[in-house]
Amino acid sequence: MTYTELANRLHAAGIETAEWEASLLIEHFCAVDATLVRMEPEQRYESAELDAAVKARESRYPLQYLLGSWGFFHQTYLVTPDCLIPRSDTEILVEEAIRRLPEGARFLDLCTGSGCIAVSTLAERPDTTAVAVDKFENTLRIATQNAEKNGVGNRFTPLLADVLEKLPPSCEGLFDAIVANPPYITTETLKSLAPEVQAEPRAALDGGDDGLLFYRRILELHTTLLTPNGFLLFEIGYDQAAAVLELGASHGFIDGRVLCDLGGNTRVVVLKRS
Repeated sequence: MTYTELANRLHAAGIETAEWEASLLIEHFCAVDATLVRMEPEQRYESAELDAAVKARESRYPLQYLLGSWGFFHQTYLVTPDCLIPRSDTEILVEEAIRRLPEGARFLDLCTGSGCIAVSTLAERPDTTAVAVDKFENTLRIATQNAEKNGVGNRFTPLLADVLEKLPPSCEGLFDAIVANPPYITTETLKSLAPEVQAEPRAALDGGDDGLLFYRRILELHTTLLTPNGFLLFEIGYDQAAAVLELGASHGFIDGRVLCDLGGNTRVVVLKRS
């Protein structure tokens, strides 16, 4: 299979970034630099693993799961179907956490998934420590591996727990911040998402009937774990800013700020008590 043939197959499958993805797949499965692949588009590559990956991608299985790792912020993360794929939009939250956390901060990362929020924050702020919570053992194992892989394992404490319930007594002490990219897509909307997104774990996407289930429960259950000057950082859906600000205010977090992503969509809400 040549680069041109592979790119054409991905185009036919409705993949907009077909040329770029074709070069990444050949680079990964045939150990040829992607730049060289594009320079010799008619070079033929023979690999059973590549053939299988192309067929999977044609069916709209996520590229990131096929490659097994993905870049986020300044780090690289292991990704499997047990975790949500890290997205560049979430980097807005990480940047804000890095900027706002006080010196020597301890923060709580809820619904950690791949661990990308906690790990990238820890990597950029070597004075900080984190407790990262997820409900699923396999997912938490990936997050822990990512912490070790990116050199912050000694400051990353994994905690197996359900965010929708009170955290276990082992989660002791107060935190300077709670950060979270919780499930926030409405259950009904899930049906209309792209095939790639539907291949990701539903539990990491489904925010209930109104998409606000996790924000509501985090505010109800976990804000007592914040220091008096502590704050919350939530990733949100493009149309959820007003609702999340209102929820925050109802729990005493009357100082709210909204941040937009590079596409101009509201993406992060910052909540403080005053």
